[in-house]
Formats: sequence, C-alpha cells, structure tokens
Amino acid sequence: MYSLSQTQFLPVSRSVLWDFVSSPGNLNLITPPEMGFQIVGEVPKQINSGDFIEYRVKVPVLGRISWLTEIKYLEHGLCFVDEQRVGPYRLWIHRHSLLEVEGGTSMTDEIRYALPFGPLGKISHWLFVRRNLETIFNFRRRALEEIFPQ
Repeated sequence: MYSLSQTQFLPVSRSVLWDFVSSPGNLNLITPPEMGFQIVGEVPKQINSGDFIEYRVKVPVLGRISWLTEIKYLEHGLCFVDEQRVGPYRLWIHRHSLLEVEGGTSMTDEIRYALPFGPLGKISHWLFVRRNLETIFNFRRRALEEIFPQ
C-alpha cells in the first residue's frame, strides 16, 4: 500500500472551491493534457454520495484505459472520497478535504493506493508510477493556482 498527500492554499471561500472540485466537468481543467482525459457518459453537475463516474485516460505502459470511480462518502462543502471500481490500480481511495482558513481555503488530497502484479507492481511503482502521480498532482496544483490566482 502506498500513499500520496498534498495540501494547497487557495485564496477563495470554501463554498467557491467546493463548487469547483465537486463538479466532475472541471476535472478536464486540472488534468494534464497528455493523459487524454475524457469523461464517458453523462455526469451530474455536482457529485453526490453513491455516484459513479466513468472516464478514459492514457496510462503509461497500459495505454488508453477505462476508469470507473464511485463517490463513497460526501460531506457537502467539506470533503468527499472517491474509490476506483475499475481501473489500473488494485486499490485507489482518494479523499478531498476543504478547510476554511484565514484568507481562503486549505485543500488536501490524500490518496491510498496499491498496484497489481505483486513484485512487478513494486518495481513499476519505483520506476514510474510514483513519479507520474507526483507529476499529475503538481500539474493540478499549478492549474488551480491559475484558476484561483492570489
């Protein structure tokens, strides 16, 4: 099991940031273009607990794949948890949390994940998976800073 965590301050109210991050349509804006991110089917304007969201992405080595997530937990305006149901990971649990602080909102992404393929999964994590995830979340950080400038 691996984990990745990132906290970011954005100079907007929690409600404004919640409206943005809880809208699946905005994922395109904060996902690196080289991932070829594409939502499949219709999705709600705002997520709800129990929603399923399907998309297609390019994954190194695996190529273009389907990824299905379920919104497992949602506390409106504060946090939500999405879990992979179908995709490249053996386990993927992503918690998005928003905390109102002076001058804006602190947003934390916490991901717990596991890879398939036993020892090959460990080697691929060491070779490129971890670095790829860090690249994705660094892109997300920069994109959000551009969307919500100081």
